[in-house]
Amino acid sequence: MSEHIGRVAFIGLGVMGYPMAGHLAKHASSTTVFNRNTARATQWLDQHQGSAGQCSVASTPKEAAAQADVVFVCVGNDNDVAQVVLDDEGALAGMIPGSLLVDHTTASKALAERVGTACAEQSVGFLDAPVSGGQAGAENGVLTVMAGGSDADYRRAKPYFDCFAKKHALMGGVGAGQLTKMVNQICIAGVLQGLSEGVHFAQQAGLDVDAVVDVISQGAAQSWQMNNRAQTMARDEYEFGFAVDWMRKDLSIALDAAKQLDARLPVTALVDQFYGDVQALGGGRWDTSSLLKRLK
Repeated sequence: MSEHIGRVAFIGLGVMGYPMAGHLAKHASSTTVFNRNTARATQWLDQHQGSAGQCSVASTPKEAAAQADVVFVCVGNDNDVAQVVLDDEGALAGMIPGSLLVDHTTASKALAERVGTACAEQSVGFLDAPVSGGQAGAENGVLTVMAGGSDADYRRAKPYFDCFAKKHALMGGVGAGQLTKMVNQICIAGVLQGLSEGVHFAQQAGLDVDAVVDVISQGAAQSWQMNNRAQTMARDEYEFGFAVDWMRKDLSIALDAAKQLDARLPVTALVDQFYGDVQALGGGRWDTSSLLKRLK
């Protein structure tokens, strides 16, 4: 990991951005944050005042981005990115030529291309770089980053990514990061539905779910979801983790892209409907492993 990185701005201090900005602050010469909930930004500042470089809170994304070498964005969706980056008081309005914008939001390829074009017009580098690993991965600094953009911009970003990621890779041009994240979410949706049905079957058969998982997780059925979610699913615990509402947002992006690409995603479309059932049960903020609830 780099012992020292340049001036950083971080926009969006949600469950992912808050710890990511904290990891950067340990190595950056300065870190300026912006969050629409100012109390959250103040809390972050209080927690990180003793970091390696100077830490501060800005009143607008434009102010946060001024003089930053690299500006990071991690917000909710396409509209949020457009607002905090492209508005008159957005980050791009304050960025200096030669700086770099990195968007960690899970968003659409079209939005990535739009932001990338706007950055190029101002001689600002750009990477769309969604992440995987969840809140725990962000807090522990072991996220996976899948980036889209130029090789030169990716090389500049690598020491910054090293602050909070265990794996990062350049997947292609602008938009390729978002497409790769869509693949990630497609795969997770199918795995979680299979795991839900497996746990449900074991319960109906009167088996000890923990014992079953202990055995089969050593074989071909093993997955991160099995290792980290099967036991909590068996205990009907879902008040944590990546929310169903956000998964449906992500799957909607993937399904829309699939139509444009003429890619067939029948299982993904079905699981998306199942998540709709979970939302109808009041589980919009439950962890994505709550697919089991609709089987009971």
